[in-house]
Amino acid sequence: MRFVDIIEKKRDGGRLSREEINFWISEYVAERIPDYQVSALCMAIYFQGMDGEEIADLCNAMLHSGDIIDLSSIQGIKVDKHSTGGVGDKTSLSLTPMVAACGAKVAKMSGRGLGHTGGTLDKVESIKGFNVFLDEDAFVKQVNDIGIALIGQTKSLVPADKKLYALRDVTATVNSIPLIASSIMSKKLAAGSDAILLDVKFGEGAFMQSVEDAEELAATMITIGKHLGRDTRAMISNMNQPLGNAIGNALEVKEAIATLKNEGPADFTELCLQAGSIMLVQAKIAENEEAAMVMLKKSIEDGSALAKLMELVAAQGGDVEQIKHPELLPTSKTVVEIKTHKNGWIRELKALELGTLAMQIGAGRAVKEDTIDPAVGIVLNKKAGDAIHDGDVLAYVHINAPLSDEWINHFHECFVVSDTVCEKMPLIVKVL
Repeated sequence: MRFVDIIEKKRDGGRLSREEINFWISEYVAERIPDYQVSALCMAIYFQGMDGEEIADLCNAMLHSGDIIDLSSIQGIKVDKHSTGGVGDKTSLSLTPMVAACGAKVAKMSGRGLGHTGGTLDKVESIKGFNVFLDEDAFVKQVNDIGIALIGQTKSLVPADKKLYALRDVTATVNSIPLIASSIMSKKLAAGSDAILLDVKFGEGAFMQSVEDAEELAATMITIGKHLGRDTRAMISNMNQPLGNAIGNALEVKEAIATLKNEGPADFTELCLQAGSIMLVQAKIAENEEAAMVMLKKSIEDGSALAKLMELVAAQGGDVEQIKHPELLPTSKTVVEIKTHKNGWIRELKALELGTLAMQIGAGRAVKEDTIDPAVGIVLNKKAGDAIHDGDVLAYVHINAPLSDEWINHFHECFVVSDTVCEKMPLIVKVL
């Protein structure tokens, strides 16, 4: 089999066979196919696309390019959730304890952040002593014992994706739904869960800009899941403004804790409850989403969800006192109030730019080698649809170094103000 023939076939709109896809992935991981040829194939896929069976075959080949976590010894249905990412997305920190408190088994593998704010691992590492590096045996044992574990992805998981993503990143082929879907799903499937809930975000602060693109990506990933025998469902959610109020690692942990005390922002609480309802149905803990919603709300009201978070933190070596007393989490030297000089209603809140501003003060990484400051970030006091008056506080900025005038001016530009009343945007647009 010649790889140039495979490139030519896809360039001309042909359909790749399972054998051709397996050859591509296995030979590329073995470094017997050069980057420049794989770049050419990725560009051909970018323009010609792939059908559902091709995408499932690609995902399966990537899935089997490295280790697959065996969760078969964990009793019950294992559920996992994946978000396509967004500003202020700390969902795993509240959602997984809520779901586990209701009896579901949550075996969660998460990643680090690159770009605006940190990833889930960066956020939990704001908690003193929290260990994200459990081996597979300890991971499985913990899920069996307490119903939940949260760890980092192992280096041996889906090596094909690591190679392909690095190549796509420098060849302008990242934004291809077949390649995005196979990348995400190969990692989720390799993590071993029986059921997967996808939170596919759209908007200014998300990877997919439109609802239509988000739906297409979600439908593609659901098709992959069905082909490979996993119960896969998806929510389409709005990321045209940050999720919740906090942007920044320890600040987001504090907001997640507040949510488990029924003191969190309405939008973030809504997302957690909706996602949790679907996951409990997938885990066969609840017969329908209405019954699941009752269970989740009860887990917050009776304190069992917060207790489950404490149990998770304790099991992984973290300081539980920081969960009981969130003021003990990393705190910045200074908190600056940023006030508006306008009157009106906030029509738009530029999520991506706010995330970038948070990164610039240390809450995220511009490059992998950057060190995150867990204490810094932004806590919004006004969001899209809110009325504002001259002198109102827009946000509290937690910093360890002075803010420049340029940074402050850019911050004000993130708030687009209208003279007329603006309706609040729906958060969850569709469930697939």
